[in-house]
Amino acid sequence: MGSGPPQDNSREALKEPERAQEHSLPNFAGGQHFFEYLLVVSLKKKRSEDDYEPIITYQFPKRENLLRGQQEEEERLLKAIPLFCFPDGNEWASLTEYPRETFSFVLTNVDGSRKIGYCRRLLPAGPGPRLPQVYCIISCIGCFGLFSKILDEVEKRHQISMAVIYPFMQGLREAAFPAPGKTVTLKSFIPDSGTEFISLTRPLDSHLEHVDFSSLLHCLSFEQILQIFASAVLERKIIFLAEGLSTLSQCIHAAAALLYPFSWAHTYIPVVPESLLATVCCPTPFMVGVQMRFQQEVMDSPMEEVLLVNLCEGTFLMSVGDEKDILPPKLQDDILDSLGQGTNELKTAEQINEHVSGPFVQFFVKTVGHYASYIKREANGQGHFQERSFCKALTSKTKRRFVKKFVKTQLFSLFIQEAEKSKNPPAGYFQQKILEYEEQKKKKPREKTVK
Repeated sequence: MGSGPPQDNSREALKEPERAQEHSLPNFAGGQHFFEYLLVVSLKKKRSEDDYEPIITYQFPKRENLLRGQQEEEERLLKAIPLFCFPDGNEWASLTEYPRETFSFVLTNVDGSRKIGYCRRLLPAGPGPRLPQVYCIISCIGCFGLFSKILDEVEKRHQISMAVIYPFMQGLREAAFPAPGKTVTLKSFIPDSGTEFISLTRPLDSHLEHVDFSSLLHCLSFEQILQIFASAVLERKIIFLAEGLSTLSQCIHAAAALLYPFSWAHTYIPVVPESLLATVCCPTPFMVGVQMRFQQEVMDSPMEEVLLVNLCEGTFLMSVGDEKDILPPKLQDDILDSLGQGTNELKTAEQINEHVSGPFVQFFVKTVGHYASYIKREANGQGHFQERSFCKALTSKTKRRFVKKFVKTQLFSLFIQEAEKSKNPPAGYFQQKILEYEEQKKKKPREKTVK
C-alpha cells in the first residue's frame, strides 16, 4: 500500500498491494477467463532459523514463451503473493487440527490493473502434525461467492490428491466467465465418485457479488456500522481488529461495499501482513484489517484521527468522537429504521446483502442523486460539473452541510470524473434507484414541501 517499512522487499513487487476495493474493478460482462493462476503456498523452514517462510510450491498454469516484460511482471506478482497468504508472521508449529479459513487480498500492478487473490488456508491431507498451506486463485474478477464455491471444489479434490485438482482447474480455465445471472456448468471426474457436474452461477445484481454482510452484522450493531460508514464517507483512517482472517476479510470488504456507487481509492488491506504494520502510521486515509495478536503494536503506534474497531468484542477502542454527527440526523434515522425492519425474515446471503446495502444506497440517492442534472456538456460531449449550484439545489441545511464536505473527497471526485466523461448516466443499479426515488417524489409533492 501507500506506505510500508522500506526493508520489506515484496513492496517492490507491486505498486501498492490492495489500493482499492472491488467495486472499482471493471464491471465484467462475462466471457473472459475465470482466473490467471492457481497457486499452492506452503511454509518452509528457513535454513539457519526456527522461523518459516511462505513459498509457492505449485503453480498452474506454468507460463511458457513470455516476453521479457511479461516475465518480469509475472515474477513480481508471484514474489508478492506468499506474504499475503500468510500475513500472520513466520512463527508456526505443526498442527493436527486447523479450522479452514477463506480470505482475499487485492494487488494493484504498476499499470493500475488489479488482481484479487482468493485464498483457502487448511491442513494438507495426511497423518500426524503438519503445517497449514494456502490454495490461492489469482483473478482480475471480483466475485467472492463464486470463487468461494470454486475453492470448495479445490478443497474436495485436495483431499484425494493434487493430480485430481489439475483437470478441474483446466476445465475451469477453458470455460468463459458467465454474464450476470448466467450459469456455467463444468464436467469433472473424481476417482471413486465418477463424473460430477458443477454449476457456477453469477448473481444477477453484480454490485453485491463481491460481498457478504453477515460477518459485519454478527460483529457489530447497526449504530456502529453507521458510524463506520460515516467515517469512510469522509475518508478517514479505519482499522479493524479480529483474530480470524475470514472475519477480517469479510468485514472490511463489507464496510467498503457500503460506499457503493463510490469506490474507496486509498490504502486498503483486508489483512495487513506483520511486516507491513507500519501502514497504520500512514498520514493518508486507509482501511485496513489487523489480527488481534498485533493489537498492542497498533495501539502503541503514532496515529491521528483513527477509528479502531474491535470485531471480537464489538467495540470501538479509539475514535475521533464526532462519528455520530457526520451524517444528517434525519437520514441517519432513515438508515437505522430501514435496517431494523424485517431482519427476522432474511434467509439467504442475497437477501441479507440487499437489506443492508439498500438503505446506504438510498442515503446517496437522497444526498447526491441529482448529480447528473448539474453536469454541463460542451458540443464535443465533455461534461463540467457545476459544484456550487449542485450543493445549492439541496433545500435541507443539514444535507447541504454534509454534501459540501463530501464533494471534496476523492470518493466523489473520481465518481464525478467518470460521469463527466460519459455522455449518458450509467444504466446501473444506482441510476435505477435514482429514477425510482424521483418517481416517488412526483407522487408525493406535498410531503416534499413539508420537509
